[in-house]
Amino acid sequence: MTHHMSKKELSRLAGQIRRLYGSNKKSDRPFWIYLTGFSTDSPLYEECLRMNDGFSSYLLDITEEDCFSLFPLGSIVYLTPDAEYALEDVDLNKVYILGGLVDESIQKKVTFQKAQEHSVKTARLPIQEYMAKRQNEKNYHSEILAINQVFDILSAYFETHNWPEALKKGVSSRKGYVLQSPVG
Repeated sequence: MTHHMSKKELSRLAGQIRRLYGSNKKSDRPFWIYLTGFSTDSPLYEECLRMNDGFSSYLLDITEEDCFSLFPLGSIVYLTPDAEYALEDVDLNKVYILGGLVDESIQKKVTFQKAQEHSVKTARLPIQEYMAKRQNEKNYHSEILAINQVFDILSAYFETHNWPEALKKGVSSRKGYVLQSPVG
């Protein structure tokens, strides 16, 4: 997946992996993390070693296998902003896939199409359900988040079972969204 990425994009992704790992370490209820399709002789691995102190001793699994051959297809939920249905809950019997795309390489529906090719469930974060588009001068609104932001939202939701609270943690105002005002 990362063979088309520039050095800058690889650095960004390595930084996102570091932030995701750091968030997980601090969590009261940490998740087990797998980096799939991840070769130890890849430019991304080299960048992770260069940028992330102690990366080689991170407590996570790194495998060259892709997620579709590693886990039962029925247990996979591929998180993609292009999914029709919003994620309602975090189920410990599911494997959540966060695609490693970075800002410069955003291509529409890449993660969604990958999930469809393998006939796995897709879900998006419930941004549309709990957040409103904020008026801004550039009229810019994006539901595409870095993997560490998606992870922080899932982790916060898992601890609080409160989507608005979790989304507030991970969706920066630069994305053009704000929490909806409670009606009443």
